Amino acid sequence: MSATLSFTAPTEHGPQDITLAYARVGEGEPLLLLHGIGHHRQAWDPVVDILATEREVIAVDLPGFGQSSALPHGLPHDLPTTSAVLGAFCAALGLDRPHVAGNSLGGLLALELGRENLVRSVTALSPAGFWTQAERRYAFGVLLGMRRTARSLPLPLIERLSRTAVGRTALTSTIYARPGRRSPEAVVAETLALAHAQGFSETLRAGRGVLFTDDVPGVPVTVAWGDRDRLLLPRQGIRAKHAIPRARLVRLPGCGHVPMNDDPALVARVLLDGSRAQSARALRTSFSTVAL
Repeated sequence: MSATLSFTAPTEHGPQDITLAYARVGEGEPLLLLHGIGHHRQAWDPVVDILATEREVIAVDLPGFGQSSALPHGLPHDLPTTSAVLGAFCAALGLDRPHVAGNSLGGLLALELGRENLVRSVTALSPAGFWTQAERRYAFGVLLGMRRTARSLPLPLIERLSRTAVGRTALTSTIYARPGRRSPEAVVAETLALAHAQGFSETLRAGRGVLFTDDVPGVPVTVAWGDRDRLLLPRQGIRAKHAIPRARLVRLPGCGHVPMNDDPALVARVLLDGSRAQSARALRTSFSTVAL
């Protein structure tokens, strides 16, 4: 079920009225899904039906992305503010410490929610914040190039490109290892989402100084990385493991930066097992926990 929710969030500038769009489906313990910068909640569509067999799944458009409005004027799209907004969003929906999974920017936000003990478990897919400055500049340069391309292409050309595997590769190969698997409709929608994202520039600007160096004590954490991630390189997973020593580090073979579409069954399994908060021994029997 797709809906919008208006609520009041506490911020450094006082209480602020926020409206976020989200979709909610399934039954079971709640699992909040957070997408990456320039994307939208539909990035999770390939895995939602699988997840919904065991979880109540809430996929949200982050502030300034998808169908969600940007934050009110003067409010920064930074990590503390967005985390506070997401905490208030969960409270307004009546979600008491949900499980959370995020990709890229969403993975960084998921870890921050875990650090603040606002969630039951964290699964982070190629999370931002474990880069060197050179790696960050590279990733931001790629993202800015993708944004410029998306904004420069007329809709008829985007639609025409989306109808062929070669065209879908041209539009999305930076984030997918298997772009030909993405449906034409999804490619058009996410290209437009990137072009029209109101919060893109502010969010990217706020990320320039971000490094995630804290542990996440008391919350089960799984960090998973596609071994064909061309945006945030897989070696960053090693730094995540050093920062969060008790985290389970999982390799996603054949997957790119946004792995949900590359291997939906594997990614859904990682998310479900991560949200079951199994012991490290149980997870090791399911996955290869390896140095990336």
